[in-house]
Amino acid sequence: MCSQSIVPLALAKTVEEDSGYDGLIVVSHSVEAASQSPQLKSLASFFHEHAALGVLGRGTPLINQDKQVPMDKVFYSAVSFGNHGFDDSRKYRQAGEQGITLALSCGVKRPLLAVVPNPEHPNALVIAALGLFHKLHVPLNIRQEVPQRAQKVESVGILSDDENLLGVLQGLVSSFTVCRDIGDSDPQRMAPGPATAYVTEHFKGSSIEVNVEEGVEVLKKEFPLLAAVSRGCNNIEPHKARLIRLTYENTEDSGKPFETLYLIGKGVTLDTGGVDLKVNGAMLGMSRDKYGSAVVAGFFDILDKLKPKGIRVVGFMAMVRNSIGSEAYTCDEIITSRSGKRILIGNTDAEGRLAMLDPLTHAVELATSSQSPHLYTLATLTGHEVLAHGFFPAVIDNVVAQAARHAQELQSIGDEWGQPVEISRLHVEDFDFNKSPVESADLRQANNRPSVQTLRGHQSPCAFLIQGSRLDEHGLEAAKPIKYSHIDIGSSMGEYPATTFPCPLLALSAKHVFPRLN
Repeated sequence: MCSQSIVPLALAKTVEEDSGYDGLIVVSHSVEAASQSPQLKSLASFFHEHAALGVLGRGTPLINQDKQVPMDKVFYSAVSFGNHGFDDSRKYRQAGEQGITLALSCGVKRPLLAVVPNPEHPNALVIAALGLFHKLHVPLNIRQEVPQRAQKVESVGILSDDENLLGVLQGLVSSFTVCRDIGDSDPQRMAPGPATAYVTEHFKGSSIEVNVEEGVEVLKKEFPLLAAVSRGCNNIEPHKARLIRLTYENTEDSGKPFETLYLIGKGVTLDTGGVDLKVNGAMLGMSRDKYGSAVVAGFFDILDKLKPKGIRVVGFMAMVRNSIGSEAYTCDEIITSRSGKRILIGNTDAEGRLAMLDPLTHAVELATSSQSPHLYTLATLTGHEVLAHGFFPAVIDNVVAQAARHAQELQSIGDEWGQPVEISRLHVEDFDFNKSPVESADLRQANNRPSVQTLRGHQSPCAFLIQGSRLDEHGLEAAKPIKYSHIDIGSSMGEYPATTFPCPLLALSAKHVFPRLN
């Protein structure tokens, strides 16, 4: 099932050495900077000559007539910043994408990427390289079914002498591939059963421990809300819900305080809306409603590849299909959750918060005896978030994480690494919204309108998760305060059917993994 084919990646210390590369991609914010770069000094006159001809556009093939470098083909990919002052490091990702796209169109099979340093964007090389590899991604089904198309190039070189950088890049490329394999694949190839098989096979023999909760009766007892969402498809074995638990731990000293993370990902492999059926074409692309779980799997892959120290991470991938059928759950039902809270169902198309609530409750139970815990829920949860923040995910902190200014730190890190994150806040109205209108229930799961027609439609689900999991009993004044952050991914990874750019996987890795690699 798992067929990961990663293009070989290596470092090159100079562009002059003949290491078998057949194309040089230069990413730079200015011709002058490229000409003055020590690693590209042999090309200084080459750049100036082409600049004088006015041919150094955003993506330009250059004629290497005098053979200043061994490569036959040279491509200049300009990083174009506007005058408004609001451009960011994502420009380097775009430059990496356009450079490799041009190189591929010219038949390059062994590209060498050179990124001219820019003090204002210290992570430019990694960001540009990720843009390059974004265009080199080959979907899982093609890799499995058409092996001769498994790779678009034979190898990739990076102009750098930083061995640590090579490891980070290899880890990111691998983790992005895992995330895309799960998140981008169709609803049959990554139904709950096959997705479980993929994850189990991928992490076999690794530093990641994999455990699976499955079976109708087991889930009904331990994770009743997840079981309820799965009811409509329990007659089809691959579609039955699974809860995949992943664990990583490294107790070596990192020089930073030990921390424990719990990541809960929404893994809805196809969201039909359930009985509140999505109509008029609204179901298209809903196989990507599993992207929260895809990010969780990708995060564990980079944990395994880079092995950060002083951290324990427990992940839950709530894999389920929200189907319509005679056994499907319906509005007006009252279901008792793992926490004991009785939940009134208002809309079966708000299944994501139900799928995550019981695993989140379990994480709260575990966190009470954990060292420095921080809980995350990750989900493509609401259309409201997309309307509010467009191309970016939203992070919402509970009062404990808010006191630690977690959201602000994550936002700053996201900016540095070219993966911006917006901040939303909770207010008392978000908690009031979830109060049950009937005596027989403690909370209502949702109203009967789409989130895009609901005031504060991406904040109230976060409040619901806090209330339903009893996280509200672990505030600043509690005996065991617990940090919790909800990240609504929205469509920040990209619109269907384009290849996704895993989000917020890079930002989370930069916050929790990279600082622990000493």
